[in-house]
Amino acid sequence: MNTHTSALTSSSARAALVNTKVLSLRKKGRHASSSSSSSGKQTKKQTMIIKAVSNSVTPDNDWGESTQAVHNGERGGRPRISDSLTTPIVCTSTYTFKDTQELIDYQEGNYGSFEYGRYGNPTTRAAEEKIRLLEGGDDCLLSASGMCTAVTMLLSLVPAGGHIVTTTDCYRRTRQFIQTFLPKMGITSTVLDPSDYDGLQKALDEHDCSLYFSESPTNPYLRCVDIDRISKMCKPKGCLVCIDGTFATPCNLKPLKFGADLVIHSASKYMGGHNDVLAGVIVGQKEAVSKVRAFHNIVGGVLDPHAAYLILRGLKTLSLRVERHNSNAQRLAEWLEAHPKIAKVHYPGLKSHQDHEVAKKYMTGFGGVVSFEVDGDLWQTAKFIDECRLPYIAPSLGGVESLIEQPTVVSYWDQGPEKRAAIGIKDNLVRFACGIEDYADIEADFKQALDKI
Repeated sequence: MNTHTSALTSSSARAALVNTKVLSLRKKGRHASSSSSSSGKQTKKQTMIIKAVSNSVTPDNDWGESTQAVHNGERGGRPRISDSLTTPIVCTSTYTFKDTQELIDYQEGNYGSFEYGRYGNPTTRAAEEKIRLLEGGDDCLLSASGMCTAVTMLLSLVPAGGHIVTTTDCYRRTRQFIQTFLPKMGITSTVLDPSDYDGLQKALDEHDCSLYFSESPTNPYLRCVDIDRISKMCKPKGCLVCIDGTFATPCNLKPLKFGADLVIHSASKYMGGHNDVLAGVIVGQKEAVSKVRAFHNIVGGVLDPHAAYLILRGLKTLSLRVERHNSNAQRLAEWLEAHPKIAKVHYPGLKSHQDHEVAKKYMTGFGGVVSFEVDGDLWQTAKFIDECRLPYIAPSLGGVESLIEQPTVVSYWDQGPEKRAAIGIKDNLVRFACGIEDYADIEADFKQALDKI
């Protein structure tokens, strides 16, 4: 190879090398640009996500580490929740205001908030609104338990020295409060058979009655009261009517529709529906509920937001569950009534029940609880319960699991036979709360248990 040729080759090689470097730099430039663009897009997307969740990013600050740990990620705004499918559980004890004017607006009713956790909670309020609409009331208030609701209602609506009319068959703790604690405030009571309407008229004429209060159906004999008749008797006397509809649920009975002023529930039962929450609720006339709410705000008894969520979730399947509860109870009551080892069945869906006609007038279904008397003594009855394999022995109702109890043992064991007899609690009485199991399994279990006594 000559010198000229060698020079040309060397020149070509250098040119090729330069071109390669140029191309490499261009590629790097394009990659850098692409990477920068991608990074920019990612940052923008991340910022948008942050804004969607928190409304605005935390402002730049020179706070110390502890201060940043407390405030960063939240100070710019709390999460936006309107696009969450489920109602969020809002765990807060208090509420903030952006400035003094907003607080004044709240105090004057021009800005919606709760101020403090004892006065309300967004999760709880969603559950209250759902129950209010189910019952057809003006207002609704949830509290920590059914007894909390009942006690708060009685203390806020009955003045010192007032008079209450109530019924003989009722939850023991309600009776205990009315007959043991209210007299300390000078509040007296008339206790009547649920169908004693003459006695009700006499009490209304002889006393300045503030409240008529009864369960319907009652516990444990499932007595039903004539709500329309009672309301028409009480209204001219200025006496409020409150019905405890726990055993019925709003799916089977709407007391407000027939003239009652208020309805309360142990929401722990059918509304929760899974034996995993305690709650109580009152619904009805706005003025009356407002009085209860004002007293509730003072004494507390606040429902935890987690519990409110469980009630909210339970309500979504209430109608479906109650349909099964009703069906299981009706079929079981009819089967028990025909069984030779059962002395008597108490269920408002039976023609033999003393309040069957009243129940038919007001109820679209007769509930999931069946009470019955075994043809035997306390211990034969206990043996039947112990032989049952499907239900749990437990003092509640309204959940998906069937529960069975002997009222003498679970609620009145501390009282002797004479006291139990005086309030109508028989040693051979059984209360069965139907769950949503297959009916055939419930009947088969009862059959094998009865065969063993």
